[in-house]
Amino acid sequence: MLRNILSQSWRNGALVLQEGNPAPALYTCWRQFHSGQMLSSSRSFFGVENFVDEDNSRPYSYKKEKRSKNPHKHISFKQRTIAYMEPFTLDVFISKRFVSASLTHRSMCRQVAVAGTNSKDIKAALKSRSDIPACLAVGRFLAERAKEADVYTCTYTPRERDKFEGKIRAAVQSLIDNRINVKLYLD
Repeated sequence: MLRNILSQSWRNGALVLQEGNPAPALYTCWRQFHSGQMLSSSRSFFGVENFVDEDNSRPYSYKKEKRSKNPHKHISFKQRTIAYMEPFTLDVFISKRFVSASLTHRSMCRQVAVAGTNSKDIKAALKSRSDIPACLAVGRFLAERAKEADVYTCTYTPRERDKFEGKIRAAVQSLIDNRINVKLYLD
């Protein structure tokens, strides 16, 4: 990108230089480089996309909302800092065949602890892999693995289609019973 800007400005300066006046040639190069017209391309100075674009400019927020049509909308302090104040989130997935749960670090996007009924150590001890005792076992194993990773608190926000009852409530309650503080965000 810098090469393109310099070559265009020097080309224009060379055209002025061929006319026989050397002082305006340097002025032309300097003026076009710093005028901002050549720097207004879609790519940044270093050849990568601009750092402040629509997708990366907003911080993580725990509320699942549509993107605002107003890009200058005020973002609250809580929305900006929640990923750092409450870094660990709980994700519980229940299907017809198995149950799995994981603790994820929000800002680093890494799973700290994972437990599921498909793993060998839990699968052998269970009669069924998708009932309420299976959810309780997954919560207990997840709590043990979270304590090994020094995680004692997390937040849980159910998905839009999930209700906080039955199997999901059993898995979260099992974590709470095993001394993991779970902060619930129920809308």
